[in-house]
Amino acid sequence: MMKNFIEELQWRGMLHDSMPTTEEHLLESMRSAYVGFDPTSDSLHIGNLVPIMLLAHFQRCGHKPIALVGGATGMIGDPSGKSAERNLLDEKTLRHNQEAIKAQLSHFLDFTSNADNAAVLVNNYDWMKDFSFLEFIRDVGKHITVNYMMAKDSVKNRIGSESKEGMSFTEFTYQLVQGYDFLHLYQNNNASIQMGGSDQWGNITTGTELIRRIGGGKGYAITCPLITKSDGSKFGKSEGGNVWLDAKRTSPYKFYQYWLNASDEDAEKYIKIFTFLDKETIDALIAEHNETPHLRLLQKKIGEEVTLLVHGKEAYENAIKASSILFGKSTASDLKSLDEQTFLDVFDGVPQATVSTTDIEEGLDMIGALAAKTNFLNSNGEARRALKENAISVNKEKVKEDFTISAADLIANKYVLLQRGKKNYFLLKITD
Repeated sequence: MMKNFIEELQWRGMLHDSMPTTEEHLLESMRSAYVGFDPTSDSLHIGNLVPIMLLAHFQRCGHKPIALVGGATGMIGDPSGKSAERNLLDEKTLRHNQEAIKAQLSHFLDFTSNADNAAVLVNNYDWMKDFSFLEFIRDVGKHITVNYMMAKDSVKNRIGSESKEGMSFTEFTYQLVQGYDFLHLYQNNNASIQMGGSDQWGNITTGTELIRRIGGGKGYAITCPLITKSDGSKFGKSEGGNVWLDAKRTSPYKFYQYWLNASDEDAEKYIKIFTFLDKETIDALIAEHNETPHLRLLQKKIGEEVTLLVHGKEAYENAIKASSILFGKSTASDLKSLDEQTFLDVFDGVPQATVSTTDIEEGLDMIGALAAKTNFLNSNGEARRALKENAISVNKEKVKEDFTISAADLIANKYVLLQRGKKNYFLLKITD
């Protein structure tokens, strides 16, 4: 059943611009549209989630999504928003990255069904690798003037007086290669629409121009806004850099925390963009959140929806469990159920000291654990006073002075969590 894709984007705040008559074109019949993804890494990050959601909503509205992995363009580098060229990758690395990206996209797109609008993954390296330079400048380059290419913002910004790096011929031709992708997919995959971020408008319209001049047809462009955060910092970045979709690069706990830490203003925007919840549900959630903003209902719901999509139910539940460890009532068994990376993420920045395996095997007394061997507390006397005050916990459970730490207390076979009061944490790391 066809749904109005443009209307869906509008109420979600995901439409920046579209060519005239695009909406009518989409309502006539099932259409194919593509979005390009940079394959210079074997994981996408949450900055890619907006174009991924564009394709996902496109498919849910009854149309056919095409995900293009830019194996050829990835060897050149898109100048849009860049101030310098990127490193070029070899074919083996690009192929590996392509498969990893497809696996991530499959969480959002249906590639496997027999439906007419099942998603397709293509790599522009497959049609560009045998294209000779002479053929390209003869068959493609002659249709686009240098004046037309120079007028693009992505080019003007790189060759203007303020640019120190300048721009190589390789990157100057990028828009021609991307434009040819659109022409190729128009001719071979019936793709009549290219979608992307608002910074891609210039590259997309070069494609529609090639379709008009070479293909004798009409291509359409749809762009979404570039996501910004209300505090002015860059969306998709944490203190540690990019927030990745790959659990090995960004743990599900940190991934969930990113959404949980969104401001109220951003959360109201994100719930529409990054979830598949319908308008009625979202409006009700926003109203409920505004009545009790301290409960952070919007942030929790976004974190739930996106973490489930990207990492699955088990990872989401572990992220919830890990989140409650710092602030809720948790036990030693809760701590021991965490994998090592999640445990370290939860207690990132907590001071630590090392003790030997022999210390643990022989049984580490609490005075040694708190002061003599670790300097968590300033002196043995302070350690005794804290223990008498019932202020010390080992792995979230209160202990007395007669308690000894043994191998049975180890988390991930190498850590023990000490705690004084509610918020004063310390890690013991066991070494050989």
